[in-house]
Amino acid sequence: MKEKIIKRLRYENGAVDRIDKKLLDVLISNARTSNAEIARLVGLSAPSVAERIKRLEEAGVIEGYTVKINPESLGFPISAWLRIRPVPGELHKVAEILRGLPEIVECDRVTGEDCFIARAHVQSVARLEKLIDELISHAMTNTSIIQSSPVERRLPPIYPTE
Repeated sequence: MKEKIIKRLRYENGAVDRIDKKLLDVLISNARTSNAEIARLVGLSAPSVAERIKRLEEAGVIEGYTVKINPESLGFPISAWLRIRPVPGELHKVAEILRGLPEIVECDRVTGEDCFIARAHVQSVARLEKLIDELISHAMTNTSIIQSSPVERRLPPIYPTE
């Protein structure tokens, strides 16, 4: 039990070593890479890789595995950022509305004049207008259609502690 606590503390303090960084880099580039292939790339045995991955998962460093999907290929050619400022007393209602709109793919509560910044993928400008109409009686919005993304979504840098 004490060993497990020590392992967990190692990661809770943000300390990943050089091998962990290599392992994470491989998983970030392709989460489907087999343990045998990761082992070959990082210079460990497959069981050692499996144990390190398990520890990284248990410590919350690795929260899950996902797939990247192109919304345009699924019929959602328009992406937009919505800056949302609820009218007084409507903050929780706006959050509830946002959670219920399937076109909203991510949303953060932020500081500043706006309370929320949400990203939406929609089929048309008309659907974007209807989405905004869902919010307008509870919040003021400012919408920007995304033209391109010069920096794709990425993880923060991972630095070894050695």
